[in-house]
Formats: sequence, C-alpha cells, structure tokens
Amino acid sequence: MSYDAIVLAGGAARRLGGADKPALSVGGRALLDRVLDACPDARTTVVVGARRPTARPVRWTREEPPGGGPVAALDAGLRATAAGLVLVLSADLPFLDRDTVRSLLDTAAEDGTEGALLRDGDGRDQPLVAAYRAEPLRREIALLATEHGGLAGLPLRALTAELRLAPVGAGALAAFDCDTWEDLAAARARIREHGTVLDQWITAAKNELGIDLDVDTTTLLDLARDAAHGVARPAAPLTTFLVGYAAAQAAAAGADPARAVSEASRKAADLALRWAAEADGDADTGRNGAA
Repeated sequence: MSYDAIVLAGGAARRLGGADKPALSVGGRALLDRVLDACPDARTTVVVGARRPTARPVRWTREEPPGGGPVAALDAGLRATAAGLVLVLSADLPFLDRDTVRSLLDTAAEDGTEGALLRDGDGRDQPLVAAYRAEPLRREIALLATEHGGLAGLPLRALTAELRLAPVGAGALAAFDCDTWEDLAAARARIREHGTVLDQWITAAKNELGIDLDVDTTTLLDLARDAAHGVARPAAPLTTFLVGYAAAQAAAAGADPARAVSEASRKAADLALRWAAEADGDADTGRNGAA
C-alpha cells in the first residue's frame, strides 16, 4: 500500500523545559528515529520541524509561522506529499511499532472512512497517531483556513471533528508519548524490562549498524550457550562474531542474509556440540581408567 508519512517534530516542549524533545533518547535511540523506524516503507517521509540528524533520509519543512501549532504543521507537511493516503505521527512515540502503523493504514483504506486514528487504553483518540485520506484532509484544512483566516493556533479537534475517522485499538504502549521528564524516565525504565530488553536492544543495534535483517534470537542464544558450555565462556561472543562474519561473506556472494545466518549458526552449534561430546567422552574414559 502506497502512502506518505508526516512526522510532527516541532513544538515548544514546555513541560520539558524547552528541550529538543525529538532528539532525546530512549534505549540509545532518538525519539524521532524510533518513530521513523515504524514507517520505513513510506514513499515520502516529511518531518515538520528544525533540521537534525536522522537515521534515514527524510524531507524537511516548517509550518508558517514557526510554532503555529499542529494544524499549521500538518498543513505544511501535507503540502510536501502527494500520496492518497497519509500517515501522521508525533515525534515522541518510543514504542510505536510497524504492526500498529499497518493497522492504521489498512483501516484508513477501507470504504466509508476518511481516516483511522489510534484509540489508547483509556479510550482517548490520538489524532497524531493516525492515517488520513489526503483529499478530505486537504479539504478540511482549506475550509478551516478560510473560516479562521489562517491555521495558527487551531486545535487538532477543529480538524478531526469534521472527518469520518475509524478508531483502531492500541497495544499497551503504542500510544505512549513523552511529554514530561517523568514520561521519558518511565519509557527508559520500561524498555529495560525483563522480557523485552533483548528485542529492544537488537532493534537498536541493527539501526545503529545499518542492518535490516530478521534475527533469530533463540538460535543465536542457544549457540552462545553451547559454545560457552562445550568450549569455554569466552567462546560465546567470539563464536557469534564468527557466525556474523561468515554470514556476511555468504550474503555478499548472493545468499539470502537470514538463511546465511541460520546456516552459519547451525554449523557452529554442531561444532560446539561435537567439541563438548569429545570432552565428555574423554572424561568418561579417564574415570573408567581410574577405576
């Protein structure tokens, strides 16, 4: 499904003391980069706000006047897009995921709707975690501009109240945003919770290294365990490094990267088990001889 994405990264962040909120990090990654990672297949991604480094290329624009509010910012972003479907996101959503984005886009594309917006766990609709059909969005923005003589300072509800929007239920964290220092601290703590920290770390590491690859965490952890147990503890990180290197060579020769990792992991795991079996056999022989 073809769509454009608009990320609103302006605002004064008054409850954060004027800090550059999109650049604040959660799990070692800027909030803006985490949001951009949720919509990697957007045809065009427009960020409305001051220019700053990003993990992937985007198009930049500013609302008029700067600081003119979300409707003015949305209008500026919309002017830089051409797709019939537009994803609109705020830049402070540390836990937004691709599945949620896909649900918004699929719902917005259904007949009888002019868009879809996320409904959080408290039943509140989130117009800055939404997908809109571009034509009715442009129509309502133009009507607001005519009615009010401009868009600066207008609340989003003045826009969304006139659109037929379908709600999409949110996961536990998809709508979580960072408006205060307490929110930021909570996000940083939550990302380190047992059960999610490895997935979050792998995603951050892939982003940092420029890798787009499904990682079979279970296989790699089993390999590291077998190497540590059957050879020596330092063998675990060294073996996983060698697996990565071998997989990279295979991928460079034309192999599917995910299959290359799986095959290299299998070979290394088999070797570690054979190594351990030999050690166990030698130990048994020694015990029998001593007897």
